[in-house]
Amino acid sequence: MSNNIIQLNQELIHNELKDLVKNSVEETLNALLDHEAENLVNAQKYERSANRQGYRAGHYNRKLQTTAGNVDLKVPKLKGLSFETAIIERYRRRETSVEEALIEMYLAGVSVRRVEDITEALWGTKVSPGTISNLNKKAYTHIEAWRTRPLTGAYPYVYVDGIYLKRSWGGEIQNVSVLVAIGVNEEGSREILGAAEGLKEDRQSWKNFFIWLKSRGLQGVRLIIGDKNLGMLESIPEVFPDAAYQRCTVHFYRNIFSVTPRKKMRVVSLMLKAIHAQESKAAAREKARQVADKLREMKLSAAARKVEEGIEETLTYMNFPTEHWRKIRTNNAMERVNREIKRRTKAIGAFPDGASALMLVCARLRYVANSRWGCKNYMNMDHLNEIADESYEYID
Repeated sequence: MSNNIIQLNQELIHNELKDLVKNSVEETLNALLDHEAENLVNAQKYERSANRQGYRAGHYNRKLQTTAGNVDLKVPKLKGLSFETAIIERYRRRETSVEEALIEMYLAGVSVRRVEDITEALWGTKVSPGTISNLNKKAYTHIEAWRTRPLTGAYPYVYVDGIYLKRSWGGEIQNVSVLVAIGVNEEGSREILGAAEGLKEDRQSWKNFFIWLKSRGLQGVRLIIGDKNLGMLESIPEVFPDAAYQRCTVHFYRNIFSVTPRKKMRVVSLMLKAIHAQESKAAAREKARQVADKLREMKLSAAARKVEEGIEETLTYMNFPTEHWRKIRTNNAMERVNREIKRRTKAIGAFPDGASALMLVCARLRYVANSRWGCKNYMNMDHLNEIADESYEYID
């Protein structure tokens, strides 16, 4: 029986098929080029005709990088006519699908070195970092248009955060901040509202960021959720006077943990979570008072002071529908976005300037926005619409 078994060399078959496809693509393209030349000349090779518009003068060789590999083209030369083929743009060395693939790989988080290896494996030649950079400049034009697009409709909930990246400046590595805003629209879907360079997240940076968002059409903001940043807190009333502020409870806990011994951290964590598990703001305030007293009994006076001083700004979410509490009391809506940004920028290291950092961040933001993240319903906004405008402002 073993003598009847046919063994196949898969690697050999794969290479043969690859060459077959490449040769087929090469023959097809060259045939199309010849056909174009005949139409322009209005005569076939060696044909004598009074309607002839020009004459063939041989051809020149050029390579075209395709998904089937590098193919050798014989581009016709014409006398009395200029040959501009509609098949391949002049000076183009790669088909459009290849260029689009390179851009998509880069924006999807693949490092430049990895892109080089992938192109060599797929198309037989490496693409230089300079080529990838030039292709990305084309993509950045579209990214900038997306970044500055008009905002339409109302966004009741807005999540904001600042992300620090590294950039080279005068031979030194410095921090550059990119401010990001995510909104929940009236249909309950999340949307990337915008991103801008924020220097050091100071008051002026946040104010300029909010004014920029408002100038693009951001309206209907009822609640802004974020970490406690003094520059941001001072800017919100100036630009969005009707919006309330919710401090992220997770960041609030972390602030208290910074003055809590590690061995007591678990107990303190349960105590803090109990505050925000209450059914009303009044009950949460009472629970916070009890927690502060308990912390003092545990010799954690610094933690107790932080609870007393910061608890009120973490309870703003209780003025809104209970169905939304879990999603608006923290800044977790930014977490997926932050992970995507950091994953991509980590491979870059230090950026040459703030503009390049901003463009790459926006590329990742647009990538996330076009994924399932931006399509699925995040919360039911009917619950918010049932509340009268004055009810969420004056609940105590």
